[in-house]
Amino acid sequence: MATRLQARRLDGIDHNPWVECTKMASEYDAVNLGQGFPDFPPPDFALQAFQLALSSDFMLNQYTKAFGYPPLTKILASFFGKLLGQEIDPLKNVLVTVGAYGALFTAFQALVDEGDEVIIIEPFFDCYEPMTLMAGGHPVFVTLKPSPTQDGELDSASNWQLDPTELASKFTSRTKALILNTPNNPVFSKAELELVANLCQQHDVICITDEVYQWLVYDGYQHTSIASLPGMWERTLTIGSAGKSFSATGWKVGWVLGPDSLVKHLRTVHQNSIYHCPTQGQAAVAQSFQHEQLHFGQPSSYFVQFPQAMQRCRDHMIRSLQSVGLKPVIPQGSYFFIADISDFKKKMPDLPGDKDEPYDRRFVKWMIKNKGLAAIPTSIFYSRPHQKHFDHYIRFCFVKDESTLQAMDEKLQKWKEELRP
Repeated sequence: MATRLQARRLDGIDHNPWVECTKMASEYDAVNLGQGFPDFPPPDFALQAFQLALSSDFMLNQYTKAFGYPPLTKILASFFGKLLGQEIDPLKNVLVTVGAYGALFTAFQALVDEGDEVIIIEPFFDCYEPMTLMAGGHPVFVTLKPSPTQDGELDSASNWQLDPTELASKFTSRTKALILNTPNNPVFSKAELELVANLCQQHDVICITDEVYQWLVYDGYQHTSIASLPGMWERTLTIGSAGKSFSATGWKVGWVLGPDSLVKHLRTVHQNSIYHCPTQGQAAVAQSFQHEQLHFGQPSSYFVQFPQAMQRCRDHMIRSLQSVGLKPVIPQGSYFFIADISDFKKKMPDLPGDKDEPYDRRFVKWMIKNKGLAAIPTSIFYSRPHQKHFDHYIRFCFVKDESTLQAMDEKLQKWKEELRP
């Protein structure tokens, strides 16, 4: 065809390193420690809720309200209203989406216009940049700065911090939004959140906060939602995920909480794109939140038990990876941690790959082929100009079943034996 087929908004975002890494992991039968999903079942109460949604009211097979199944929007308003210190209206302040991914896309499409600047903190969830570009916006990056560590000491996510001066310099008259991923690594302190909040208010900027890992914080750290800070509810969209909350990523139920002045524009995009999310999944999530509301803060709460179990998985994986010379950065939250591969870069600088390919991508391919372990190159979470400065890290997902950790240990034990002189 003579005419251009591809829309210009797709220029430069069509290649996805995830596809290549996942395909290779399958081809070489590698232990997949790259993709962020649990390979164990959701809690029993969530599975029972889904089974009930399938077998009880036959009307759950039909449409529900376009912006959210009423029992779900009601429990989300009640549950998060207490945490955010807000009276949340289930009809005006809650929108149910196809996963948190759908919530992000809807927010960018609704609020970011041609030429608007969006501040993105690096490393970032890799969809933030293409979603900004597809909306016509211009991504502006600010990088977390790691502090040096003592010889022999493991790095910690707490050593990676925002530079207040650099962050402030990124705000201009064209800044429309800042995207904040929290909790992540690090778990931003209240002082850091207050810095972000003050700058957003000073420059009249919207804050889109991706809080899918809200319950997954470790070592006694506490998560604070930026929307709970003074003056921030009015300019913040808070995004959550049932997939991450209840270990059911395939359910693809997400939500946005915020003031009607912002959410009403997301509803416009929603009703003119997907219109409606699957009813039965929403019903199951509503029932799951009702269970958690009864147990909230108690030892019986899944939101208490789950991070405790995942911290044990984290610690297991950290110890195991150290045995072959990888240097994990101890995480404070989420499913993931990164590991420093600088020593390998010095010893094996010329791994196969394209001339301009970042070292971490070449290392991940080498590790999949030769060691049977799959990770994700960290450079994909950085803007192109900054990738070369962070290509000595790779990312692992530790939210895995005991059998997966055992399979990892077997691969690492073999690797360790190969390292012996």
